[in-house]
Parts: sequence; structure tokens; C-alpha cells
Amino acid sequence: MKPIFSEEISQEPPSTFINDFQAWTTINDSIMGGNSFAKCTTHKNGLELDGYLVEEGGGFVSCSSPLFSPPLDLSSSYGLHVSVDGEGRTLKMALYSDALKFPLKEFLYEGLHWVVEIPTNSLGTTNIKLPFSKFKPTMRAKKIPLPFPMNLKAITQIQLLHSKFGCPGELNSGFRSGHIKILLRSINGFN
Repeated sequence: MKPIFSEEISQEPPSTFINDFQAWTTINDSIMGGNSFAKCTTHKNGLELDGYLVEEGGGFVSCSSPLFSPPLDLSSSYGLHVSVDGEGRTLKMALYSDALKFPLKEFLYEGLHWVVEIPTNSLGTTNIKLPFSKFKPTMRAKKIPLPFPMNLKAITQIQLLHSKFGCPGELNSGFRSGHIKILLRSINGFN
């Protein structure tokens, strides 16, 4: 497996995206008037998201990578292998991508991203493989009726969320309000 994000020591040459949770930031529902709050902190074991979820007015907290420049090329991978301590919650991973070449791409890609749910164990670490074929296009948690392809050669950002919304257009059956403390240990590409 080729590491993309991991706090483990890698024998590969240094890169702007390997072993780098330092630049990840928090995005909470307060950006849309909600009352949830959380913060992302880097530890020796990974990236911790610690806070409090309020469902009314929003209902999400997240950690987001910086914008990758240049974008990540994940086209040689079949998907992502995620290692996370998730408290039995159903989390969500979102990938943002530069637009492929087709008419009206700038208009249609504004706010568009691809998501997949991550069910987690109530205790310990969940190790799960997320094939790119399972990621679904969404915009503001709404289902996109057209099959917009994700440009795996130009991934611009990755986000880990816990939200009251799960799959596009659906509620998250594994959502719960209150205190949240999850640990993202690593994200790796797999073939």
C-alpha cells in the first residue's frame, strides 16, 4: 500500500502529502448557522476530532485537509484503506476533485464532492477499504441524479465528517448528537 496520509514512519521520499495531518483544519456546521463545535488536533497516533454535536441547525463536524497543490493523483489506486477509531458512529469521507473536461464544468463542479459512509466499531480501531466505485457525487448532502465522474488524477481535498446526513439524500442512521472523539489513524491507497 502506498501511504497517502499516515503518522507512521515511511521509507519513501518526503512528500507534501505523506505523514501530514498537521495542516488539517476543522469545518463545523457553524459555517451555516449551526451550533456544533469541534477541533482537529494532531497526535502521535493520528488526527483527533474532539467536540460536541448539536443536530438542530446543522448537525456536522469535520476535519479537512488543506487544498493539495499540486492535486493528488490517485488513479493508480483502486480505493482508500482507512484506519479510524470511530466510537461505533457511521462517519463519512469526502473527496474533492478538479473538474474533468466537459461543458459547464465550472458551474456544475462548484461545491460538488464524492462521499462514502464509513461504519465503525464501537471499541477499538476500524480498518476498512473504500473502493472509489462506492463514492457517490453529492452537493450540500443532496443526491446528484447524473453520474458525474470523479477525476482521480486531480484530488484537491479530503474531508472526514460525522454528519446527520449519510449517503447523498439520506439521513445517517449511525448519527448521534453529543460529545464526539474520533481518531483518524491513517489513509492509504490500495490496489
